Amino acid sequence: MDVSQVLRMNGGDGDYSYSNNSLLQREVITMTKPIIEDSLTNLYCDMNFPKTLIMADLGCSSGPNTLLVASELVKSIDKIRLELGNSNEPIEIQIYLNDLPHNDFNTIFHSVPKFQKKLTKQMTSYSSSPRCYVSGVPGSFYTRLFLNRSIHFIYSSYSLMWLSKVPEMINTNKGNIYMSRTSPPSVIKAYHEQFQRDFMTFLKCRSEEMVRGGRMVLTLLGRQSDDPCSKECCYVWDLLALSLNDMVSKGLIEEEKVDSFNIPQYTPSSKEVSNEVEKEGSFMIDCLEVSQVNWDASTDHNPIFSKEDAQGYNMGKCMRAVAEPLVLSHFGESIIEGVFERYTNNIKMSMSKEKTKLINVTVSMTRNG
Repeated sequence: MDVSQVLRMNGGDGDYSYSNNSLLQREVITMTKPIIEDSLTNLYCDMNFPKTLIMADLGCSSGPNTLLVASELVKSIDKIRLELGNSNEPIEIQIYLNDLPHNDFNTIFHSVPKFQKKLTKQMTSYSSSPRCYVSGVPGSFYTRLFLNRSIHFIYSSYSLMWLSKVPEMINTNKGNIYMSRTSPPSVIKAYHEQFQRDFMTFLKCRSEEMVRGGRMVLTLLGRQSDDPCSKECCYVWDLLALSLNDMVSKGLIEEEKVDSFNIPQYTPSSKEVSNEVEKEGSFMIDCLEVSQVNWDASTDHNPIFSKEDAQGYNMGKCMRAVAEPLVLSHFGESIIEGVFERYTNNIKMSMSKEKTKLINVTVSMTRNG
């Protein structure tokens, strides 16, 4: 699997698009807003109230959450500027939106004029409000993306747990598609080592691109437990594996096909994140927080279903928007409906029995001198 070619959220605005099924991710963005505002306040003060700020959203995906982040960044700077008495000093903000080349950038670009018009109306004073310019930057954030010492602020939410490649394994991860209780120790080791290499590469690239004193706020899907196979980080993929294996038992998918499919993701603990930051050495950690979001945060009002059924149905659509491109590239189109029907039912059953949740690790950092 060439991750750079197949890893993307479902584009467009259809029933299974990421655009229409990312309420849970939106909730996480809202939860981390105080950390972002604190980081931007310190940046703005330490930079002696600059008239130009260059920001980047890495792994921006597409849909309303993308421009929500951009909007919140601009409004936060405007709020900080006014509170510090710089209301007469105009400021220009360049925001780079980055994701892999197959991301649905067209949907983003179609929304930019409306976004800019709405943002202007929300500003306190048109004459001195920030001018915001938006550009797309396709490419992997595990490579260099920007000029040396050019970026003031970097933000990323629910992107860095995705790996640059599926880990190279010496043993087959039989019956599993991710780290699991039944995975061989060598599989767990391969996942962890791939995360270490990728995160170190990410930090190294950003250290070259950011100005001295620049800030970075990252939120990753992670875990509280020291156990990389804990239910809090693996269960959502275990349910997809269960769905695929059910289709194997009915002769709808070849067993070897499932055994060769592995999700390119690693959900680190806060300790693992801090260890890699300290090891790379270019950044100082200002804040490191662990939070959680319930699966039912993906649920909107749907009059067709009861509350319980709606929770499972919406989480199923949320995960389909995330996982369908990966499943499609490996198994083909013929099994898609069967897999995700089973997956949604498994999610629904799980949510009816217990309060299922995802763990977030958010780290705020400053670029050293």
